[in-house]
Parts: sequence; structure tokens; C-alpha cells
Amino acid sequence: MQLLYEEGGDLKVGAVLDEAPASFQVETQHGRRAKVKAAQVLLTFERPGGAELLEQAKQFAEGLETEFLWQCSAGREFAFQDLAREYVGRPPTAVESAGVLLKLHGAPMYFYRRGKGRFQAAPEETLKLALASVEKKKRQQEAIGLWAAALARGECPPEIAAQRDELLYAPDGNKPEAKALEQACRQTGLVPAKLFERCGLLPDSHAYHLNRFLREFFPQGTGFPAHEVPPLPADLPAARVQAFSLDDIGTTEIDDAFSLERRGDAVRVGIHIAAPALGIAPGSPLDTIARSRLSTAYMPGRKFTMLPDDVVARYSLDHGGEQAAVSVYFDVAADGTIGAPHSRVERVPVVANLRHAQYDVLNAAFESGASAGLPFEEELRELWRVAGLLEAKRGKPSVSSAVPDYTFYVEDDRVRIVPRRRGSPLDKLVAEMMIFANSSWGALLAERDVAAIYRVQSTGKVRFSVHAEAHEGLGVACYAWMSSPLRRYVDLVNQWQLVAALGGRRPPFARNSDSLLGALRAFEITALRFDEHQRAMEDYWSMRWLLQEGVGAAPAVVLRESLARFEGLPLVARVPSLPALDPGTRVMLEIKAVDLIERNVSCVFREILGSGPVGPVEGIVEKPGI
Repeated sequence: MQLLYEEGGDLKVGAVLDEAPASFQVETQHGRRAKVKAAQVLLTFERPGGAELLEQAKQFAEGLETEFLWQCSAGREFAFQDLAREYVGRPPTAVESAGVLLKLHGAPMYFYRRGKGRFQAAPEETLKLALASVEKKKRQQEAIGLWAAALARGECPPEIAAQRDELLYAPDGNKPEAKALEQACRQTGLVPAKLFERCGLLPDSHAYHLNRFLREFFPQGTGFPAHEVPPLPADLPAARVQAFSLDDIGTTEIDDAFSLERRGDAVRVGIHIAAPALGIAPGSPLDTIARSRLSTAYMPGRKFTMLPDDVVARYSLDHGGEQAAVSVYFDVAADGTIGAPHSRVERVPVVANLRHAQYDVLNAAFESGASAGLPFEEELRELWRVAGLLEAKRGKPSVSSAVPDYTFYVEDDRVRIVPRRRGSPLDKLVAEMMIFANSSWGALLAERDVAAIYRVQSTGKVRFSVHAEAHEGLGVACYAWMSSPLRRYVDLVNQWQLVAALGGRRPPFARNSDSLLGALRAFEITALRFDEHQRAMEDYWSMRWLLQEGVGAAPAVVLRESLARFEGLPLVARVPSLPALDPGTRVMLEIKAVDLIERNVSCVFREILGSGPVGPVEGIVEKPGI
């Protein structure tokens, strides 16, 4: 005896070797022994053989019309053998029964399975919908194939072009357009952006990278909603100082300024921070705007501010008037002793906004003891001296000089990259004043048990915390970001807490406040993504500079195996041909290709130059036509 049975959704045959009340021991058509439960058996027969039965049943099923069988079944539940009997008009043979079973089994849209060997015809409306769906999928597959073929040829169908941005930045893998693009990428070996570039749909590589950032952080656009700019308090006491700021030429959010008063042999230093917390209230519409952005985003040639321009203008420490500020003062005695800090909220006369482009000449002047004859030069020289005292007191450098810094100027689609030495006198001056203010105010809030968001470093790891813990890298007991409230939401939150503490009022946030903890987590994630994009765009504009200047070879410094950083550029390249060299070794790299879409520079090692720094463009070789 032989059996036709179901196993794992498949129909199989086997010859019975032994029989039990509820099961059979069979030999399958492939010679394997198996145990088959009686509930799995659909048909028993003597002849033909199992393999022959399946083959003949398939041939018989091919002659059956699914639509006709569905009409014959009339929506009722039935056994496949009964339908076979009706179809042939007599008791069906094993081949005929098995053929009908195969046909029913292979048409799940037409026939629903209702148990062992039993089926029910699908309702007419349901069947129509199912068939329409199948037809739609068939048409989609045909379209996907045609679209993919066109893309592979360098042509872009209008259906794909209409969804370019979505396909580039947030593709939905279930859409046929995304499937066609994926198929074309497999065929060509290109990433989507390169494929679109070849099709002529990506003419501007900078727009491609910028739009990725905008789509992630500003899906509704970069504009600000309608808002009012709250007035500043009218009863703030006026400070009797002459404050001035020092910033880059493109800085519009002037958060900090300094003042210096000579008192005999001693000096009093004032650090003044813009006070938007005096006008923007927690939970206000402007708070919602700042909370949604969390930080000003920077990249070469442009920035996206955390606050609207009119709000920045209201609270920025621009020269020409008295501006609201939170100030911290400390005295420096003739012997270099640093006095205790004293803080207050006040109106500060800002008499100048100095710019690095003009004042960076003081770096060399201070180090050499020369004079440049600039306004506020002596005040800056004295502040630099005080910065050295503050740095010595902490026992840690304020600025690491190991990694060079760069300023990017992008005008008319051309880029100029200016190296800027880290740890210069002016950099140290600003850094030390900010460290003093942030650590002093962090300690003040900790002493008064007022919650704040702190920047903590322990065992080499940097993190945020709502507890006043040490920052080992800076050598301070605690460090709370408060010096950039126009540009960082964390600083604005901390300033709310500080202003309340200085005014003897209850602070807006408790240490376990959901708003405080939420701001901490959100800012940490957003700031990291902003930094990643800024570095990516600096890489991009560095590559643009290589193309713009026609650079064919350039000196670089070995970082580690297969990695080198171009001298004069913040650009690191992977160089597979780089031999095993000590970090810091200078080498000459030949530039073979620059890919602005994938932000990749293909380089090969040319020669060893030695070790030690060189000028930003020394050794660069022009390559016509690059």
C-alpha cells in the first residue's frame, strides 16, 4: 500500500512498511524511512508507484482549469475526492484524485483549506480583490524591471526622478521605486547617489550632502515660527566697566565678553555672558523653539542658529549699548593670587566687538613681547597673563595643541582654508576665562544644591551628568556649560538655574526633573550628530579645495597603519599602499581621484619626507586638469 500525505505544507508519497493504529512507517520516494501520522494521510492507493503517481497527477492537474473548479464548488466546503468525482463523473482514480488535490493545493486564492483534504471556494468579491492584487504585483514587477534597466543604462524614469530625495535620504524598501533602485545598484555596483549622479539627477554634490542634514534636522524647513521677543528687565543694575568681546568674523551670537579694571597693583577681571534667560521663560514659545533645535549647527560657509535672528539680536553682547549679562568677577593680586569669584546679574556696557581676523596678529606679538598698536591690546595682554595663572592653578592645559584647527571661508562656491594654531595666546585667553566661569558657576549651584547639567570626565570618558562631578581633563572639581546660552540649549537651561539661584528664587528644574534629564539626553544626541555632520562637511570642502587648486600630490603625516592626515587640511585619507611607518612620519601622497559624492580621496604613497611639521601648502604639486 502507498500513501499520499502532507508534511510541512508539501504533498509527498511513500510506500507503507509497517502500520500502527495512529501512524505508518513508510519508505519515501527518495529511499528514506519516515514515520507518518494517520492524520497526515490524504489518499491511499496501490498503484501506480508513488513517484509515478505524482508525475501523472501533475500532468492531469495541468489540464484542469482553476476557474472552472472554483465555479463547480459553488462556495461550499468539500473534500477533494468529492470534487474529483464530480469532475470526472465516476469514482476517480488515484491519479485523478491526486491531480485535483494538487490543483486545489496550488490555488490558495481560489480555495481555502478547511482541514484534512477539505477546501472551500473563496467568495467572489474576495477572489476578485486577490486576483487584482496579484495582477498589480505583476505589473509592479514588470515596472521594477524596466525602471532598473533604465537606471543601469544611465537613464532615469520620471517615476524615479519624482522621488529622488526620498530614495536618497529615507527610502521605503516596500515601494517599487526603491526596489528598482536597489536592483539597479546591484547590477551596476554603484550606491544610489552615484547612480543618480550618472543619470544627471545629482548635479550639485554640496546640495546632496547639505540636504541630508536638512532632511534629518529640519524636515519642515529652516525658518522659525512666528514669535515675540520678550523685553529685558528694566531694573537691572548697571556695571561700571568697559566690556569687549573677541570672536570670529562670522559670529553673530556674541555670548561672552570681558572687562579689566586696574586697582593699584591688582586687577579685577570680569567675564560677562549674554543673559537670554532673563527674557526667555521655561515653557514659553521661544523655549519650545530652542528645545526643538538644541544647538546652533555649524558647517563651512553657513550655520543654522538655535534662536531666531531677532532674538539673538536682542540678547547678544553687541557693542554700542548696555546689554543684559550674567557676570562673574575675580581679583588677581600683584603676586598672582586669584581671589574668590563674585557673580551678579546686570547691564554691561559693551564698547567693542573684536574679531580674530584683525587681532590674531597679537598671538605672535604677545609671545615675542612686541606691540601691534591695536585698541584693547594691553587689556588682552593682561588677560593672557591672567589666563596663564589660571591654567597653572588648574595644572592642566586649556587647549590641546596636538590637533591643528582650521577656519573655512566659502565664497562664490570657492573655499579658502586657513590653519589656526591651537593653544595660541588668544585661544588660551578665551578658553581659560570660559573654564573659570563654567567651573565657578557649577560650584556655586552645587553649593546651593541647585540642579544643573555638568560636563564630567573620569577615566578618560566624557559624559553629561546632573551631579557636580570632577572634570579630570580640565583639572576642576565640576564644570557646567553656561558660557554659550545663545548657541546651546544646555547652557540656557543652566542659566535659568543660575539666575534663579543668584536672585534667591526657586529654580525651574529639580535634579530628577523630566525636563532637565530630557534636555540632557536630547542635547547629547543632537550635538553628536551636528559634530559628525560638521566634520563630514569639512572633509567635503577639503576635497573641494584639492580639486579647486589642482593638487596632484601633497604632504601628509602618518597617523597609524594605512591612515594619514594631509598637512594644512583637516582631511584624513586611507592609503592602502602606505608602508609600515611610525606615527608622525611625513610622506608624500599622490592623489589619484577625488569623489565628492562618497567623500573619498584615492591616494597612493610616493615617498618618505621625514618627520616634523611643515607649512600648510609646502610640497604641494599641481596636477593640471584634475
